[in-house]
Amino acid sequence: MSATAGSLSLKSIAFDFKEITKAGLAVSVVFSSIAGYLLGVLDFQDLKITTLLMLAVGGYCMVGASNAFNQVIEKDLDALMDRTKNRPVASGRMSPNHALFIASLLTIIGLILLYLINPKSAMFGAISIFLYTSVYTPLKQYTPLSVFVGAFPGAIPFMLGWVAATNDFGIEAGTLFLIQFFWQFPHFWAIGWFLYEDYQKAGFFMLPTGKKDTSTALQTILYSIWLLVASMLPCLGYTGRLYLTPIAAVLVFLLGLWMIFYAVKLYQLRTVKAARTLMLVSVSYISLLQLVYIIDKFLR
Repeated sequence: MSATAGSLSLKSIAFDFKEITKAGLAVSVVFSSIAGYLLGVLDFQDLKITTLLMLAVGGYCMVGASNAFNQVIEKDLDALMDRTKNRPVASGRMSPNHALFIASLLTIIGLILLYLINPKSAMFGAISIFLYTSVYTPLKQYTPLSVFVGAFPGAIPFMLGWVAATNDFGIEAGTLFLIQFFWQFPHFWAIGWFLYEDYQKAGFFMLPTGKKDTSTALQTILYSIWLLVASMLPCLGYTGRLYLTPIAAVLVFLLGLWMIFYAVKLYQLRTVKAARTLMLVSVSYISLLQLVYIIDKFLR
């Protein structure tokens, strides 16, 4: 009886930890960091498994900490929205103090692991947590510019991997940052569109015009175009060690057109289904883009 209760308790603890750190999002962010690391190393011989592990665990801790802090700050607002009301703190399954302890512990562990890689990595990790929790989170109730602010910590992981591999922030890391920065806008505006009514319950302003209108859809297209331009920069030969072969450039261009196509569909249809489709495409897009970059690097 007690063994069963104990296993159920462990399962519930693991579930709440997964929920408060938003494990799905955290893993995707870790993937971006690893992609940046693989692009940063000179070749397979320079791969360091210990560094890769510290980056993965440290990156998860930083994202998990940001999400945990966010859920403490927004616990009352989360309780108002259907998609967030069952989160550990909002639902009352976890106390704010316990969540703060988890967030603080993850921050410390994450910063230590990233610092052991190099101080620059720890600095960018700390900046990411600060911007997400102290600037982006409170701004969501006041201005659509919160998405612009949130795009900065959201764009750090891809670049962080390069910095972890090279201990340098140059044109290459800046280009990786730029790609993921522009990606944030169509991705989060698509989410803001199909969850518009839910966000309204908490008073969050996630769309650039505050409404599901033609202007918001048009801006989604424009930022998808900027994303395509940023992703093609490495094929021009001006981004240092970060470059694409012609075949990879064609694949990246086609991926960009894929994103733009569904952004245009949102403009034409302006429906929840079109927005949800764009969001799913955007998630696939960023992962496929990073895979193309990595495969191209190691095959050439």
